[in-house]
Amino acid sequence: MNVVHRVRYSARSHIGLKRSVNEDAVLALPEQNIWVVSDGMGGHEAGDYASRLITDLIATIDPELSATERMHALRQAIQQAHKVIRAEAEERGVAVIGATVASLMLSNSHFLGIWAGDSRIYRVRHGAIQMLTADHSVVAGLVESGQMSWDEAEHHPHSNAITRAVGVGEELELDKVRGEVEAGDRFLLCSDGLTKYATFQMLEDILKKEPLETVVDQLIQIALNGGGADNITVVVVDIT
Repeated sequence: MNVVHRVRYSARSHIGLKRSVNEDAVLALPEQNIWVVSDGMGGHEAGDYASRLITDLIATIDPELSATERMHALRQAIQQAHKVIRAEAEERGVAVIGATVASLMLSNSHFLGIWAGDSRIYRVRHGAIQMLTADHSVVAGLVESGQMSWDEAEHHPHSNAITRAVGVGEELELDKVRGEVEAGDRFLLCSDGLTKYATFQMLEDILKKEPLETVVDQLIQIALNGGGADNITVVVVDIT
């Protein structure tokens, strides 16, 4: 039997302290039970265009679709964004325009995460945090081989080098993670503007203690206190 959970969320994007443009985009579609964070690739022209195109296309998903149809529509919207961004880069005569994407979809008692790049999805369950995604980055292999932790990887010289993004390369390979939802679960979606400054322990501590009304601001404040060198985008989704 499917269990219908109550869902509440909070979402915010902050330009940070150093950038003149916010290349992050955030999307909340509570009717479709879809939340998205996208981070335009720093150093590339029109990263803000890419991230907003991704969220704009996902925003067109019909809320009347079935769960399976919504899942396919989410993937199709991201793949469509990939094609449009590539065409835009060619039109502008630039080598690369791109953006990461981390998307969460809920359906009855299940969740689905679809992502490309190094924007992340975490879950706190029974007081313990788990990173549900794995960065598509140069340093990810070092983490997966046990040479360093994700926290340590944030300080690696190549920590910003991602190996997969929407708009980059001929074909876009999207990874997915799925599982069951429990009452009390709390999901976090964020751009690397937060995770550059927040360790797993810092995230866990705040996500465990802060109510939904203040948790997003508290997380953003960690990044600002750390220097706020990048745009910061945070979405928290609570399941009751």
